[in-house]
Amino acid sequence: MKVGIIQSNFLPWRGYFDFIREVDLFIIHDDLQYTKGDWRNRNRIKTPRGLEWMTVPVNYKTTSQLIEETTIDHSTRWAQKILNRIREVYRQAPHFEPYYTQLGGLLLEPADTISELNLRLIHWVCRHLKIDTPIRFSREFHPQGTKTERLVGILKQVNATVYLSGPAAQAYLVPELLEGEGIRLEYKKYNYPEYPQLFPPFEPYVSVIDLLFMTGEDARLYLEFPQELQV
Repeated sequence: MKVGIIQSNFLPWRGYFDFIREVDLFIIHDDLQYTKGDWRNRNRIKTPRGLEWMTVPVNYKTTSQLIEETTIDHSTRWAQKILNRIREVYRQAPHFEPYYTQLGGLLLEPADTISELNLRLIHWVCRHLKIDTPIRFSREFHPQGTKTERLVGILKQVNATVYLSGPAAQAYLVPELLEGEGIRLEYKKYNYPEYPQLFPPFEPYVSVIDLLFMTGEDARLYLEFPQELQV
């Protein structure tokens, strides 16, 4: 049983979804402290003027606030603003529809927290990428302790034999704690082919919607499937 555990992101890049594809169970680690200026409530799109942020406004009150407690600020028409900008940038993309209309429905549908919205969007993208990995929240497992101890506690409850981690976690993970429980540690490698973009040069680290708008049903092939991709 290979398990991956990552915080939720707003319309994340394709590597996030390839990570989900690679594991048998994906756990969203949103009972952690919310951090401002991070990927929880924003991501980037490619525009004629370069990279540009799409941001969901949230109510941030205390440093101890958890991601899953962070509510969306609905005092402005943020969803329509994001959709208007996406339409302006991508309306000439070869596969703009039906993704744009579907995304509009998802963003305009009420959501209380950023976790709720992110999960909704993650499920939507997974369906289009034909990824059927089960997704759960870390709060179901009541994790305690240090960063690695929290992870080990979750992994033991789901009978994980392999833990897939993002490469940045090498800075804080304690491999011995995983090994002591018979859990093998693997680090995700991100290596993807380029795909056509509207505004060269190619920029890999953008929201997955860029990939969907540009490649349509072939988007799945631009994950880590080099044996299937014809270039």
